[in-house]
Amino acid sequence: MNTPVTGEQELELALLRRGVDALAAGCERCTHCGRAPLIGERIYMYASNTVRCELCRALNGERPLASRIVHGPEFGHTLRIIDQRAAA
Repeated sequence: MNTPVTGEQELELALLRRGVDALAAGCERCTHCGRAPLIGERIYMYASNTVRCELCRALNGERPLASRIVHGPEFGHTLRIIDQRAAA
């Protein structure tokens, strides 16, 4: 993205586009429909090295090798407080 930016609004728009493009490059997409699965949705991995979303799974005749739930960006970075006090 090497387009010249002339005004403040164009700069804001260029930065927004750059951020959205960076986010889109890092997310996993369905190889059939190209849709990015939603958080909490299950995706399926196949032997042909393809990933299918929940909606496109029925279109593929082969059995998936694995499946997993799509997590949000905060997954693994949150804390769980566990009460370890002795029960009274």
